Amino acid sequence: MRFKIDENLPDELSMMLRENGWDSKTIVEQDISGADDPRVAAICDGEDRILITFDMGFANIRAYPTADHPGYIVFRLARQDKPHVLRVAAHVVAKLRDRGLRNELCVVDEGRIRIRW
Repeated sequence: MRFKIDENLPDELSMMLRENGWDSKTIVEQDISGADDPRVAAICDGEDRILITFDMGFANIRAYPTADHPGYIVFRLARQDKPHVLRVAAHVVAKLRDRGLRNELCVVDEGRIRIRW
C-alpha cells in the first residue's frame, strides 16, 4: 500500500508506515502544503496513494466517493497531541497488517475503526 500523510498529522506517522514496509510520503516533503482538498485528492489519485488526514471533508463520500479514489483514513480524535495521535496510529498500523485497504474510507477514533466502501 502507498500512503500520503496530510500536513495536519505528525511526520512520524509516515516513518511508522515506512518501518512497517509501506511506501509513505508527506504533503510537506512533497512541498504541497496548503493545497486545497480537491488538489490533494487529485495528487493522491495520480500517485495511487491512500490519504491519511484529520480533514473530515474527506469523509464525505458524496464529494469523495470511495470507488473513485485509492482511499482515505480520517482520524477523528478527541485529542490531537502528537503522542496520542501516534498511539492511535500504531493501533491502525497493526490492523492494516491484517487486511489491505483499497477504495475504502476508514474513520478512526480512539475506540474503533469504521470502514465504508
